[in-house]
Amino acid sequence: MPKSAVYSGKVSFAYDHELTEVTFVKGVTSIGYMAFNGCSSLADITIPDGVTIICEGAFCGCSSLTAITIPDGVTSIGDGAFCRCSSLTAITIPDGVTTIGGYAFYECSSLTAITIPDGVTTIDNHTFSGCSSLTAITIPDSVTTISKFAFSRCSSLAAITIPDGVTTIGERAFRECSSLTAITIPDSVTTIDKYAFRDCAALMKLSLSPAVSIGEDCFSNCTALIAAAADKNMPNVSDLLHYRWHRNVAVIERVNALLCLKGTWDHVEDPPRRSARKRKRTDGVEAPPLRESEAREKIPKVLWRVILEFL
Repeated sequence: MPKSAVYSGKVSFAYDHELTEVTFVKGVTSIGYMAFNGCSSLADITIPDGVTIICEGAFCGCSSLTAITIPDGVTSIGDGAFCRCSSLTAITIPDGVTTIGGYAFYECSSLTAITIPDGVTTIDNHTFSGCSSLTAITIPDSVTTISKFAFSRCSSLAAITIPDGVTTIGERAFRECSSLTAITIPDSVTTIDKYAFRDCAALMKLSLSPAVSIGEDCFSNCTALIAAAADKNMPNVSDLLHYRWHRNVAVIERVNALLCLKGTWDHVEDPPRRSARKRKRTDGVEAPPLRESEAREKIPKVLWRVILEFL
């Protein structure tokens, strides 16, 4: 049986699993701490004009919530405010919002698109982590920091534009974004923390400044990058595929093979000894080592492309 309640801003209805409808007393200016947390039958709600703050955990775990209207006067969305609202498909964040807390939309697994308003400067820890249906997101120019785990496990996100003002991409910020195929990192970014793009297996196009500081295993298991670099015969392949980005043994072997064929030994983890590259003439007499450039010249162009394609 449907159950309704009147919210005055003082009483919490947390974990009321039968609550389906809420009305608000006139004059309410905030949705309090965990006010409707765990109200698993609450499917639709309209926050009234006059509310300026949605506090921590306010609607967390409202697993039946499919739509919510946030008024223009709201300026702050607290930590975990809508986390695990697994049926929420869309939400409009008003332009006046300047703060979106950590975990605010954590594991909103049905959310397909979202626009972050101008004025927000930080995408906090885990804010959109686990939004597995998210295919599009707009990050405004005001953002300077993308914090750790911000978009991790957004497995449907195929592309994202990082604005020029961003200076830091945090630890695991895009980890396991398995559909992400291309990303451009602006020159303003000075630091990409460890594991930031780890397990982005579909990532084939990457643009970044050579001056950026790269954290440990930042691009580990981004195996499609290797094929993409080979296909385009990228001149900076030794930098793009630096072994510190790839701790996986199989990947390291492929990187070493690619760099070997390209004649660049500077970044190979374990280059073969010179004696291993010696050849013999047809008369059995040992000949001088074959230089890398000569090795490449000996390979027909078609075969060379095939080798690069399948490394």
